[in-house]
Amino acid sequence: MLPLQSGKVLLPETIANLLGLSGTVGQIVGGLIGAFLIANLLLIQTAVAGPWAKRKITAAFTDRIAVNRVGPFGLLVIVADAVRLLSKELVVPEGVDRPAWDIGPLVIPFSALLGFAVIPMGNGIHLADPETGLAFAFAASSIASIGLVMMGYGSNNKYSLLGGLRAIAANLAYEIPLVITGASVVIFTGSLQMSHIVAEQANPLLTVAGVTIPQWFAFVNPFAFVLFVLANLAEVGRNPFDIPEAPTEIVAGYQTEYSSVYFVLIYLGEFIHIFLGGAIAATLFLGGPAGPFLPGFVWFIIKIWAFYLFTQWMRSAIPRLRVDQFLDVGWKGMLVLSFANLVLTAIIVGVIA
Repeated sequence: MLPLQSGKVLLPETIANLLGLSGTVGQIVGGLIGAFLIANLLLIQTAVAGPWAKRKITAAFTDRIAVNRVGPFGLLVIVADAVRLLSKELVVPEGVDRPAWDIGPLVIPFSALLGFAVIPMGNGIHLADPETGLAFAFAASSIASIGLVMMGYGSNNKYSLLGGLRAIAANLAYEIPLVITGASVVIFTGSLQMSHIVAEQANPLLTVAGVTIPQWFAFVNPFAFVLFVLANLAEVGRNPFDIPEAPTEIVAGYQTEYSSVYFVLIYLGEFIHIFLGGAIAATLFLGGPAGPFLPGFVWFIIKIWAFYLFTQWMRSAIPRLRVDQFLDVGWKGMLVLSFANLVLTAIIVGVIA
């Protein structure tokens, strides 16, 4: 493993030192507590993003009035929605494949939370830093595809099955360009390790009128950044790529047969995946937690919420594509452009080196 940049210590090690633990026991206890803290931080943000912020942002874009009656600024709608959804009856349709039907909704939020294990969120707020960190983040995010297949197949419903197939088609068409575009960053840095990728972007790119612009890869290769963000939109299911669960076309897709706590888990996973997509984009192209004046952790939160705001803007402003257009853009457009970007990046880096 490459050494951590600037002598930074991982969060589990910090927790273990604070508790006076060492060795394997310290690693296990520190890792469990650190994972618990990070997971709860993300769940709190998701609770704000789903029931409240999504409605407020969409209302602002569409010139409507959002939730404003339940608590100050409508914030208590978060509690009201939680009670309303969790208290609903869990209806189990006849003929479902129970193992697949039950496990599917759990896989989606779990895969997104797992991806955050290797994301550097600020000075010392980093659970793990393996040499294959970027590959791990992509692999963890992709586990959600298994959950979608399980939900679609296990529901014993043709509409759900079609929604699951659409979801897999979407992932195949856009995860490949997503990974290939991320690989162009790896060519610049020579490493898959997240801390190394962030450290490389701390170098100055140029100085204009006394202001130093950092070497964020969004500035170095803006074409790759745009490709990555667009592929990410498809990955998190936001317009114009909101195909797998297009409610007006396919009765909410793979989640048709779910209610109560399972319905909550599905939407919880959806919003955590949006934050994970923003976190990976920020790490690869926007310097990770880097930023002036404010602590790094604050900048990290600002960046993932900026990506969330962008997804909601696209959801309100852009109509979705037809499924044939969706696949054409992925296979004939994004895939070709991502490979072209990869080859061009390799040539430029080879010439400079």
